[in-house]
Amino acid sequence: MNIQEADILLQLIREPYINQRILAEGSSHSLGIVNRSIKSLSEDGYLDTAIRPTEKAKKEVEMASPKRAVILAAGFGMRMVPINTETPKAFIEIDGESLIERIIKQLHAVGVNDITIVVGFMKERFDYLIDEYDVKLAVNRDYASKNNLHSLSLVKGPLDNTYIIPCDIWCNKNPFNRNELYSWYMVSDLIDDESSVRVNRKSELSVVSEGASGNSMVGISYLTGDVARRVEEKIKKLAADKRYEESFWEEALYDKDRMIVNAKVVHSSEVVEINTYEQLRDLDDNSNQLQSDAIDIISQALNVKPYEIEDITVLKKGMTNRSFLFASQGQKYIMRIPGEGTDQLINRAEEASVYKTIDGLGICDDLVYINPTNGYKITKFLAGARVCDAESDDDLKRCMEKLRAFHERKLKVDHFFDIFGKIDFYESLWGGQPSEYKDYKKTKAKVLELKALIDEWVKPEDYALTHIDAVLDNFLFTDDGLRLIDWEYAGMQDTDVDIAMFCIYALYDRKKVDHLIDIYFDGQCPKERRLKIYCYIAACGLLWSNWCEYKRNLGVEFGEYSLKQYRYAKDFYRIVKEGM
Repeated sequence: MNIQEADILLQLIREPYINQRILAEGSSHSLGIVNRSIKSLSEDGYLDTAIRPTEKAKKEVEMASPKRAVILAAGFGMRMVPINTETPKAFIEIDGESLIERIIKQLHAVGVNDITIVVGFMKERFDYLIDEYDVKLAVNRDYASKNNLHSLSLVKGPLDNTYIIPCDIWCNKNPFNRNELYSWYMVSDLIDDESSVRVNRKSELSVVSEGASGNSMVGISYLTGDVARRVEEKIKKLAADKRYEESFWEEALYDKDRMIVNAKVVHSSEVVEINTYEQLRDLDDNSNQLQSDAIDIISQALNVKPYEIEDITVLKKGMTNRSFLFASQGQKYIMRIPGEGTDQLINRAEEASVYKTIDGLGICDDLVYINPTNGYKITKFLAGARVCDAESDDDLKRCMEKLRAFHERKLKVDHFFDIFGKIDFYESLWGGQPSEYKDYKKTKAKVLELKALIDEWVKPEDYALTHIDAVLDNFLFTDDGLRLIDWEYAGMQDTDVDIAMFCIYALYDRKKVDHLIDIYFDGQCPKERRLKIYCYIAACGLLWSNWCEYKRNLGVEFGEYSLKQYRYAKDFYRIVKEGM
């Protein structure tokens, strides 16, 4: 049977036949399609003379009907700032009911009780659902670095007769049924510029051309039969391929220019995907999750009402923090919210004292608010900003001029950034676990040898307020000039540390390191001072390698960056020794 015939048969399974007009309304097909389908279904033995489903029809429907469900709830929900800093998206409440509990209840209402929830971010929050609703949890430990294609690959058992459901969906009426006949993917009648598919005349989902719009992709899907088995095989194959680590599971549904499942089209008012704070506010302005510390702080700092905080947009997730852009009363701002584990890494009172020291000097971004206890920070948005290009000599010259001018001010604060002390400190945060690197102890011992050389070569006048994190992403070229941002790690140190830090973040080889040193010193860097910078590169490489190992234990992975930092510790130790 074709899709239209399947829809008609399902409607007759669910409700007894009254007349063709009612059947047309219930199945969303025209009277012409209803008439043809009834005739075809009768001829094929699916309907009897009274237009009732036969045993053959009931058996086929039973074989294809839902038996299980998978709810994908592992990710950060990055666009859901600032809510995602306090709760997983699955626990957003509408009219006092969390999204995930509503989905579970809707599944139970149609007899689907075998439910697996794939969790990751704040996974502990989901534990009570096991007792409350008899669900199973599957843990995606790589939720920070891999998308939900990987989440689905972790589910044990077949995907046959299975609903696949994103956790951030609110459905006005139950989208699930006791009976299904074919595989489908849900889209709405809303036209969406971000969609990659559109519904064609055959109820197929065809890929839209570049720049074109499609039907909004809701994300709920049903898989059965051969299609389910094809998707299972493709999920396993793609999940094993590193190129698909950031892919959505829908990647497994595509075959050339279309999806291998049919479209299930719903009205846009029936299903809402809640991706942003403002979408939640529009749907339920009394939701508990709207009571956000971040929103309260913005309201107080800017003296505005919560509804005057608009255009909330997530920025690229940083290595230490989550930040978001917002507008209020015609001005754009950035709010920084400290990331996982940063309370262990950064002294916010010291950071606040640094900002007090540099305030008004035109060095950093324009500070509006900073909390010396929890690290929340608001700055004015810098229009037209771009970061330093590590391969552009013009950019490097301007950045080094800015850095040198800052160093020459010889600013003072009351705290010191102890590189070797931090190496031990970050190591202590591993909780007694050994390093992932087998030769870590040997490498650390070599790096510690360099401390004596540094102490010998450093001069009292070398110490001043040092940025510590003066990396290319923190130099912003703006309409108003060059700014140096993000002073979380700043403290008293040898200012040459900033040169070393720039080099290792940019992943420079020795030739590029020497080139940057020559730019900073205008080609007049003494050999001893150059060797001292090499020492800092080795020490800071180990420092950030230890930092990366701590962050990895929190579920945050930095890939090549962490490997390169460890290599700096080993390679530049050797370079120092060879250069003496």
